[in-house]
Amino acid sequence: MRPVALIAVVAVLSVGPPARLPAQAVDSTRLSALKREAAAEVDRMATFTQQTVDMVFSFGELGFQEIETSKYLTGILRKNGFSVVEGVAGMPTAWVATWGSGKPVIALGSDIDGIPQASQKPGVAYRDPLVEGAPGHGEGHNSGQAVIITAAIALKKLMERERLSGTIRIWPGVAEELLGGKAYLVREGVFRDVDVTLFTHVSSNLSTEFGNSPGSGLVSVEYSFLGETAHSAGAPWRGRSALDAVELLNVGWNFRREHLRPQHRLHYVVRDGGDQPNVVPRSATVWYYLRETDYPHIKELYDMGAVMAQSAAAMTGTTLARSRLLGSAWPRHYNRPVAEAISSNIRAVGLPAWSAEDQQLARGVQRELKARETGLDTALAPLGRGVDPDQDRGGGSDDIGDVSWVTPTVILQYPSNIPNLPGHHWSNTIAMATPIAHKGATAGAKVVALTLLDLFGNPALVDSAWSYFRNVQTKNQQYVPFLKPDDQPPVEMNVNIMARFRDRMKPFYYDPTKYRTYLEQLGIKYPTVR
Repeated sequence: MRPVALIAVVAVLSVGPPARLPAQAVDSTRLSALKREAAAEVDRMATFTQQTVDMVFSFGELGFQEIETSKYLTGILRKNGFSVVEGVAGMPTAWVATWGSGKPVIALGSDIDGIPQASQKPGVAYRDPLVEGAPGHGEGHNSGQAVIITAAIALKKLMERERLSGTIRIWPGVAEELLGGKAYLVREGVFRDVDVTLFTHVSSNLSTEFGNSPGSGLVSVEYSFLGETAHSAGAPWRGRSALDAVELLNVGWNFRREHLRPQHRLHYVVRDGGDQPNVVPRSATVWYYLRETDYPHIKELYDMGAVMAQSAAAMTGTTLARSRLLGSAWPRHYNRPVAEAISSNIRAVGLPAWSAEDQQLARGVQRELKARETGLDTALAPLGRGVDPDQDRGGGSDDIGDVSWVTPTVILQYPSNIPNLPGHHWSNTIAMATPIAHKGATAGAKVVALTLLDLFGNPALVDSAWSYFRNVQTKNQQYVPFLKPDDQPPVEMNVNIMARFRDRMKPFYYDPTKYRTYLEQLGIKYPTVR
């Protein structure tokens, strides 16, 4: 934790609610011309985008340990005139980069962390890890910062020339796979003066949505029990097993599932099960994700978990030593006026022109996974219109949900991965340092750049975004953070895993001064398919 940096970021960012709104309007003819220029500038930056995608891919770092990734990205941003504050909200790999002045303030965000055991050679359509057992980008988070940084640099050039007022604020989603970062950024005040947040995430199509996004919110909570050791064979009656408490808690939840709503999702891993079999475990810890589709039901699961953990301790004569909230994610709600503007820009940009090699790789991976062999998407997805909360059956989570409840927020999904794959899996790594990822990131950067021009050049769009946010989204539901004031981000997580693998991963870091692409550096023929 860096107190000086935190004081600095609060001073810069926590300046009260957004004012309405002294930005200038740009007439439609001029705006159209600027959009054409912005798209052309993004195309000219295609090599920069590709190198950024490939470099972050090669680091493959897990949540809270995105050290090389953050060093590389903040270096790019400083070189291009952005001021950077690091160590934000007590997270060493969290940072905020800012350029410009005045209103509107537009925040651009994308995640940066990888997936455990997802190491995989890019462009190879079957299991072939770079480092066996090591992490990798099996979610594709290596590509998102390339999208927003390319767009921001392209816009910066036009804004300087045209003297457009406005502020661009870039931030990383730290430890998204742990749902461990964004709620802390919200609590720190990073979004307090933000007018609109544009968030990007890898997908297999170019799309956006508004309203309640299908999926779940959650709390990530760790229960630690404390008992008493004894000889497991000689005098087990003198011991009190913390592991018994963990197992009883797990059994209790598994029986309780039958009586929970179908929308719930509940999963856990045992992080500490004791030391060795002949010693009654004095300590044991289990880590849960408790998911539901709305705040009241997430809170109900959270409260239920506290009761069940205390009960497990009581049944075993142990103590619930700690119930620690590691992270949280509100269900996501995206802004309609901004989503409609993005959708218009998506139609203007269109999907990339996939090569025969791109399609061959995609079909090869799908065939390997015994998935539907459809290849890459060639038709744009329609504008998503959300889901009625009562019809939402749950699913994945993203802590961008917390951001979406404090400022108008929209997600852009860009086509850098292959359809029909499992997610959080080595196969999702395959495309992420190939022409598929590079073309998809460039398409996404164009859409972000065009949407930034809409927001900087049309104050009425920002006003409409806030009208929707106040009068529709938050009319009957206000944001209530799960974090308590004394909760701190679990920045120690993944330290041991990265310590075990980082030195073995370093020889595979990308060197753009010697190789045009990461595939070239690795000597991989594109595509390599069975």
